[in-house]
Amino acid sequence: LWRISNVLMAAFFSLAAAVQVNDPDAGLWMVVYFVPAALTLLVSINPSITDNGVWRSLCDLHCAGCVVGTIALACSLFAYAKGNIFHEEEGRELFGLLIITIWMSLCRSSAK
Repeated sequence: LWRISNVLMAAFFSLAAAVQVNDPDAGLWMVVYFVPAALTLLVSINPSITDNGVWRSLCDLHCAGCVVGTIALACSLFAYAKGNIFHEEEGRELFGLLIITIWMSLCRSSAK
């Protein structure tokens, strides 16, 4: 079940990266989504990779960047958003970063 969940999330993150083509800052967001796609795909292939120092370091660095991005986007949204935050591009980006952070934290904590 864990492996299947990781395959599904890797596919989700890959699709999220693929749809960034129209975005003005597509390069940034493609990297933001492709990194967790690759890391979760590795977990689906070999769940014990979460014990690997390189995997953990990449996961930690990416999560730290996502947390910083989440805070920055949240500050921007609270200052300027009017109405439903899902109607704002920054609101959708914020929730994407939250999904990444939560999933990568689950993967990291799955280390045995």
